[in-house]
Amino acid sequence: MRELVIIAIKEFRDGIRNRWFLGATAALVLFSLSLTFLGSAPAGTVGVDQLAVTIVSLASLSVFLLPLMALLLSYDALVGEVERGTMLLLLTYPLSRSDIIIGKFLGQTLGLGLATVLGFGSAALVLVYGGIESANWMAFGVLMGSSVALGAAFVALGLAISAMPRQRSAAAALAFGLWLCLVIVYDMALLGALVADGGEGISAPVFDVLLTVNPADAFRMINLSGFEDVRVAAGLVISDLEGIGNGFAPVLSLGMWVVVPLILAVVLFRRKQL
Repeated sequence: MRELVIIAIKEFRDGIRNRWFLGATAALVLFSLSLTFLGSAPAGTVGVDQLAVTIVSLASLSVFLLPLMALLLSYDALVGEVERGTMLLLLTYPLSRSDIIIGKFLGQTLGLGLATVLGFGSAALVLVYGGIESANWMAFGVLMGSSVALGAAFVALGLAISAMPRQRSAAAALAFGLWLCLVIVYDMALLGALVADGGEGISAPVFDVLLTVNPADAFRMINLSGFEDVRVAAGLVISDLEGIGNGFAPVLSLGMWVVVPLILAVVLFRRKQL
């Protein structure tokens, strides 16, 4: 256990010294504040809860930026140390390969959680300082918690990627391709298939399942469907949410995207020849 904590602290420190990660964290804070100021401006005019509008805006920001930050942190966590020759030195200590994976996962998720708290916390402070009165602070807490879970899922995916190739460049290409597929291409392909199908083959339950199995869409379902004011601000109606997307399934899906890639990373790294 002590070894796990030491590795986690080292990864946390390495993460907050990473220039790319620091830049992405600054961007997260800047965008969160911008969306809080600009996104909630018309709320009073149209009679929508100001915090609910902010939650919808921040959820849209999180689904693109947090997976990218997580992959930037984790894609070279293993292959980078193998290339530099420090992994063999690390393995001379009384550590198992699974200890290394779990320690890196904990440290990097902690760093990502700190960035999330800084970004969304700054937005919350602005709203509190502005004297906002809202009943949706629990929804804001769910947004922060699920954002950390989304980041953890992509940290685990990044570690699984890092356990596969022998060059950092290959790991970077795989990580970018994965981000592109899961965050951008998946929804476009699903929409294209839905339009081409004309509603004949892809029924509403099948569409719900296809959305739920994607971690980015599961994150959207958790945050946009659980609270009435947020649903109104997002432009959703009850009939949009009658499938499994309105239940526990998105939470379970996001949890599985954390656990399964982490197990895969451990299996791949144990088999890797150093």
